[in-house]
Amino acid sequence: MKKLCAIVAFAMLPLLVSGQKNQGQQPLPVIEFKDNVKLPLTANERAQIEEVYGEFAEKYIYSNPFRLLSVKNILRNRVVIELASSDTKTKDCTKLSEVTLCNYYVKDLERDVVFNPENFNPLKYNFQFHSRSAAMYHVDNTNYYILVKSQYQ
Repeated sequence: MKKLCAIVAFAMLPLLVSGQKNQGQQPLPVIEFKDNVKLPLTANERAQIEEVYGEFAEKYIYSNPFRLLSVKNILRNRVVIELASSDTKTKDCTKLSEVTLCNYYVKDLERDVVFNPENFNPLKYNFQFHSRSAAMYHVDNTNYYILVKSQYQ
């Protein structure tokens, strides 16, 4: 009986080992921040955080050093707004109006009536900030595109 159990266990070993193999996903690289995220928040960045997080900003952003670096990285390095020329063929991508608002903390958060790239707050939207790849969004009825770079680039 002991020999039978040993033979069965030995026969099952390759199946157990093969089940542990990586499923083709590459491990995520370490996120490296640019030096500009070490600088203090600007008044505009602080206002953007307050607009979205309200009374929870201290708890979820300011008191969490890594989260604060991540938010600074989003605002300073990862969101790019580009104006395409009128003769450029429009790109097929998600429209800004189709992206839900991030109203988990501030319930009365509203979309901007008029898009202004100078004061656009990307934190207001549920962009795919933690995706492995970049994403592009088209601002409705404009030639503006919003590129959200991957944090792993």
